[in-house]
Amino acid sequence: MYDDHFGLTGRPFQLTPDPRFWFETDTHRKAMAYLGYGLAQGEGFIVITGDIGAGKTTLVGHLMDTLDQQRLNPIKIVSTAIEASDLLRIVATALGVQTKGMEKADLLIAIERGLHAVARGGKRTLLIVDEAQALPVASLEELRMLSNFQAGGHAMLQIVLLGQPEFRDRLHGEDRLEQMRQRVIAIHHLDPMEAHEVSDYIAHRLAVVGWTGRPDFTEDAFDAFYRGSGGVPRRLNLLAGRTMLHAAIGGINLIDGATVDAVIRDLHADLPMPMPIGAPLADAPAPMKPEPVERLPAPAAAAPVIVTPMPAPASATPVREAPAPTEEVKRPSWFESATAPVARPAPRVVLTPEPEPEPIVVPPEAEADCAPEPEAEPAVVSPDPTLIARIAALEAQVEQQEVALRRVLTLLVDWVETDAQRPPYAPIRNFAA
Repeated sequence: MYDDHFGLTGRPFQLTPDPRFWFETDTHRKAMAYLGYGLAQGEGFIVITGDIGAGKTTLVGHLMDTLDQQRLNPIKIVSTAIEASDLLRIVATALGVQTKGMEKADLLIAIERGLHAVARGGKRTLLIVDEAQALPVASLEELRMLSNFQAGGHAMLQIVLLGQPEFRDRLHGEDRLEQMRQRVIAIHHLDPMEAHEVSDYIAHRLAVVGWTGRPDFTEDAFDAFYRGSGGVPRRLNLLAGRTMLHAAIGGINLIDGATVDAVIRDLHADLPMPMPIGAPLADAPAPMKPEPVERLPAPAAAAPVIVTPMPAPASATPVREAPAPTEEVKRPSWFESATAPVARPAPRVVLTPEPEPEPIVVPPEAEADCAPEPEAEPAVVSPDPTLIARIAALEAQVEQQEVALRRVLTLLVDWVETDAQRPPYAPIRNFAA
C-alpha cells in the first residue's frame, strides 16, 4: 500500500529475507570475513550465531549468491529438531542417494560414495545447517562424523552451522561436544547494528526500490528508529514499515522522531513487549485511540523534498528506474552522510586453538618396606576410577582411529584404481586462498 503511495517499486522493509537488500554492517562484514577464512581452509566447522532477527538467514542468502557453484556443491538444511537418522537421510537425499530401506551403516557408506561422486566432478560439498540450536547432541555427533570423510588428504565435506545464542552456549559448555569444539575453525556472533548505521541501512533499502525523496526523514527520526528496534534488523524493518504506512495514511511527507514514537506506542498497544533499548518513552502521552483518516489532512505548508535515489549496489538485483524528477534535486544531510564511504578497519581473524591433551595423572604407589617379611602379602592399591575411565576413553579413541584409517586406505586404493586425477579444490570465488 505505502509503496504505491510513495512511488516505490517494491516494499523496502519486508520481513521476508531477500539477498537484494543485503547491507553490510560492521558485524555482518566481520561475519563474511570469518566465512571467507573458514571456507578457504576447506575443512572443519564454521559457526555463526545471532539473536532472533539479527540477519542470519539474509547472511546465508548473500553467501549462496557469492559462492562459486562451479567449485562448491552447497546443501542447505533448516533444522527443526531433526533426529540423527533423519539428518543422515536428508544429507543423503541432497547428494542424490536413494535411502529407502537402508540401515545406518549402509546409509553412511552411501553418503561417502555420494561425496566421492561430487569430488570427482571437481567440487567440494558445503553443508549449511540453519537453526542449529534445535539439533540434539546425537545429530551434532553425526555431523562431526560426516566431516571426517576425506579423499586424497582433503576433506570432502565442510559444515556451516547457524544458530541462536544458546547454541554457542551449548557448544562451549556441553562436555559431549568436545570433539566438535576442537573442529571449529571460525566462529562469530552477529551483534545488533550501531546507532550510526540505522540511517545508512534505511537509505540503502529505500534506494533499492527507487526512492525519490518521499517521504523524507529528520535526524531525530533515526534516533527513534534505533531506540524502538535496538538495532535488530528485523525489528527495524517492522518499525520502519509501519511508520511508512502511518505516513501514507496520514499524508505525511516528512517523518520526524514524534511520528516514529507514535508508531512505537501503537505497536506496543497492539502487541505489548519490552522496549529493546532504554526505558519506555517517559515524556510521551499515553496511547490514544487513533482518529479517523479524514481528520488527518496533509500539512499545507510542507512541500515534498525531492532527492535523487542512491544507486543500488552492483550485486543487487536490478529494479525499475523511478521517473526522473522535474525539479532541482536536493539531498538532505542525513542521506549524504548515509551514502558517504566509511573507512572500516579490516577484521581480525581469531582461530579456535586446539587444546592440549590433558596429562594422565597416576597416583604414586605406596613405598614398600625396606625389609619386608617373605610371608607378608603385598599391599593392594585400589585403582583410581578416573584413571580407569581415561584409559577406556583412550582405547576407544584408538579403536575409532584404526577404523577410520582402514576406511581411508580402502578409499585410497579405490581412488588409485580408477586412474582419475584428483579434482582441484578451491574455495569460494571472492575468498580464494
